[in-house]
Amino acid sequence: MAEINASMIKDLRDKTGAGMMDCKKALQESNGDVDKAVAWLRKKGMSSAAKRAGRAASEGAIESYIHSNGKLAVLLELNCETDFVARNDDFKNFAKDLALHIAAEAPLYTTREEVPAEAIEKEREIARTSAKESGKPDNVIEKIVDGKVEKFFAEVCLMEQKFFRDADKTIRELIAEQAAKMGENLQLARFVRWTLGETASQGGSEE
Repeated sequence: MAEINASMIKDLRDKTGAGMMDCKKALQESNGDVDKAVAWLRKKGMSSAAKRAGRAASEGAIESYIHSNGKLAVLLELNCETDFVARNDDFKNFAKDLALHIAAEAPLYTTREEVPAEAIEKEREIARTSAKESGKPDNVIEKIVDGKVEKFFAEVCLMEQKFFRDADKTIRELIAEQAAKMGENLQLARFVRWTLGETASQGGSEE
């Protein structure tokens, strides 16, 4: 059986919108063949998110949050397909939850694709130096480095952060879940987070 790694699972999840465990199972059942895995998920009814993802999300709302001390603020744009959903209380409350999450967890980017190559290489070098200094053998150093970089992405990329209200879900999974509930394609288009006296952090998805 083909070895199923995290990168394969992530690629299949991005392609289908299915959950991580479902993607892993699909790849195992398909011996690592992505096309067969997609077909397996469709047969199981788990890839409906892929159909929604192709539809235009041109409606939505801009949500804001200002902390009570007046020193922290968040502004984000959450898109959906119809004005009907944009005016729905569930949609508005979800946008508020995302703004609160950004305020609490301070992401620097929306997705890992936005992270500058030099920032990733800096993290890899720090991890590599640390692993060497701790006496790790050469054959495991790169695996350690890869793991540290994945952890870095999970800390600074909004879509890969754990939701502050439910650590069992990433923001990507949460958006997919809400999209399924509302029956529309949802996209977090961009955000800005300001802290008094500091440079604002912002992200913008190109999906």
